[in-house]
Amino acid sequence: MIYGNYLTTSGQVLVGDLDITRAAPHEIMELRRTILGYVSQFLRVIPRVPTVEVVAEPRLAVGIPHAEAEAEARHLLARLNLPERLWELSPATFSGGEQQRVNVARGFLQPYPALLLDEPTASLDGANREVVLTLIEEAKARGCAIVGIFHDEGARQRVCDREVDVTGFMPAAAA
Repeated sequence: MIYGNYLTTSGQVLVGDLDITRAAPHEIMELRRTILGYVSQFLRVIPRVPTVEVVAEPRLAVGIPHAEAEAEARHLLARLNLPERLWELSPATFSGGEQQRVNVARGFLQPYPALLLDEPTASLDGANREVVLTLIEEAKARGCAIVGIFHDEGARQRVCDREVDVTGFMPAAAA
């Protein structure tokens, strides 16, 4: 609901001054482009688009020159230990952990004021989990507001300032 993927039937979802429940589609798109980043646990990309282009896209969308956006993307992909031989390939056929690193790179490349994180350490080995947790800590240190879902208790304890247990709010089958 915060990202505007699901409609609400009542109440408000405020991101800054924008009420997502009443926002026009163009307002949601602008919010996603400039304010609210999102790291999903599922990668959805256009086939045949190289990984470096997928990652650079949020920077390109805010007017960063192509060469600069790609250089930033390459730096973050290297930091996330994604082999350079994969950067020019589409991530559609990557392993789960490789795809998750592409999601993380795409979400963290643009210095959004707010981030939504859906299991950002899912499918990652210990070394890459550590890189992602460090990226989260760096985003927090620069003042980024973060709302995340973390089933990994260690990750949750390390990066969360406040915790909400939603199991009581969901039907037993969905919890």
